[in-house]
Amino acid sequence: MLLSWLRTRRESKKQPASFRPSLESLGERIVPANAHFVPGGTSSSVDTSTGALTVNFHEAGLGDNQAVDITLSGDANAVYQWFNHGGNKPQGVPFNVNESFAVSGTFFSGQNGQITASLTVNPPSVAEFLATHHAANWIPVLSVSYTNVVVTDTTNGVSTADAGINLDQPVVFFTV
Repeated sequence: MLLSWLRTRRESKKQPASFRPSLESLGERIVPANAHFVPGGTSSSVDTSTGALTVNFHEAGLGDNQAVDITLSGDANAVYQWFNHGGNKPQGVPFNVNESFAVSGTFFSGQNGQITASLTVNPPSVAEFLATHHAANWIPVLSVSYTNVVVTDTTNGVSTADAGINLDQPVVFFTV
């Protein structure tokens, strides 16, 4: 018994604390970080009866029920000329209008994190041309082209230019 006090005392081993993970909602973990325009769902066209440019776009990678500000911008070049019923144009300079445009809208992504919508812009100054150069026996022939056309998601900082999507429209002739 005497020797028992001479023995080294054993150090008690500490047991590691058990691992208990905390629970968190998936909404905190799943954060969309890849807003982008879908090339197959994004296109542009010009209405041949009005000359208006309509851009249909499809944006994905958004969160559910998110408000997103979208802007359609670009340059429009319009050339308006009167022709007689024989198809001959009068002498003189055609009515040329070059304008930059920007139209905006706020869209909501819904529950799937996507937006499919469209924005439309009218050709520049058709009413001014028709009002100032009207001739009863002449037919207005109008042409318009749209260049540098870009759809931009200003909320998430992405655009169709980033995605390499060309929305320009060459010269389109129309009558009113």
